[in-house]
Amino acid sequence: VQAHRLCPPRGAGSSLEPEERSMEPPAVPEEEEEEEEGAVPLSMAPGPVGCQLFGYVGIEAVLDQMKIKTMKTGFEFNIMVVGQSGLGKSTMVNTLFKSKVSRKSSQPGQEERIPKTVQLQSITHVIEEKGVKMKLTVTDTPGFGDQINNENCWDPIIKYINEQYERYLREEILITRKRKIPDTRVHGCVYFVPPTGHWLRPLDLEFMRRLSKIVNVVPVIAKADTLTLEERAEFKQRIQEDLRTHTISVYPQEDFDQDPEDRALNDRIREKIPFAVVGADQEHQVNGKRVLGRKTKWGIIEVENPAHCEFPLLRDLLIRSHLQDLKDITHNVHYESYRVRRLNESNRPG
Repeated sequence: VQAHRLCPPRGAGSSLEPEERSMEPPAVPEEEEEEEEGAVPLSMAPGPVGCQLFGYVGIEAVLDQMKIKTMKTGFEFNIMVVGQSGLGKSTMVNTLFKSKVSRKSSQPGQEERIPKTVQLQSITHVIEEKGVKMKLTVTDTPGFGDQINNENCWDPIIKYINEQYERYLREEILITRKRKIPDTRVHGCVYFVPPTGHWLRPLDLEFMRRLSKIVNVVPVIAKADTLTLEERAEFKQRIQEDLRTHTISVYPQEDFDQDPEDRALNDRIREKIPFAVVGADQEHQVNGKRVLGRKTKWGIIEVENPAHCEFPLLRDLLIRSHLQDLKDITHNVHYESYRVRRLNESNRPG
């Protein structure tokens, strides 16, 4: 107010000499001094902890920037399926992504027959949905557990997972690193349990005990349509007891829940694990709609119907709700443990 009082209005005179300005603060009437005696200056007034915005800044546009960048560059997701032959691993992967991604065809309309050996087979596809590109790598273990003597049959799988960690570590410790390191690490391992209706086999327990320390393991009951609802519920309860007895931590792990909301969601998921799933790659007509399912003489088992099987829960866990969490735990927990161990070994004298 004082500045406006001291500055002459435009056109008041042609003199360019500066006016004398008083450096003393303007006089405040005594009545105002008495009224504002107990007032706190604006700069010292207490306020909220966060900065309150008085107008639109545009911070929310960061989400749009991230979405546009992700749609341009795409992202990677690597999944491994483990189980005996004939449990429907390839069909389940095809059902998850609704495309033929478990077999690499050299000619259109044909599928490559993978031999039943313990040698691992990795197939990479680029899947695009609504402008979002995903580089999907499916690793199959066609001969796991098929031998008479299955001792140490998990060694090739452990070796393969560690090799992917080693490949990423070598790229990361280079002086001149790539702008984006190719990620071939296994983000999730779906283990297919045979629908025996009894306890877990020693092979299943030993595999999950070893693999759960280096990768995210998600157990599922394969071909759950061979069990009745009562047998399925009892079998799931026995599997959960086996996992608790042998202290096997499958995904989602309780130790990695970050906040109460995540813990509440993951607790509901842990109550359903292992998921009783049914895979199918053929469509059938049901009430005028085309649905994925398996046709039997009793009717059609709808794959995407929660009343028939728990395949929707598995799909939501792997793709819709926890895909990024699978990648984060792989990078921040499993890969970090491998990196620390390898760097300690290289720094050890001798």
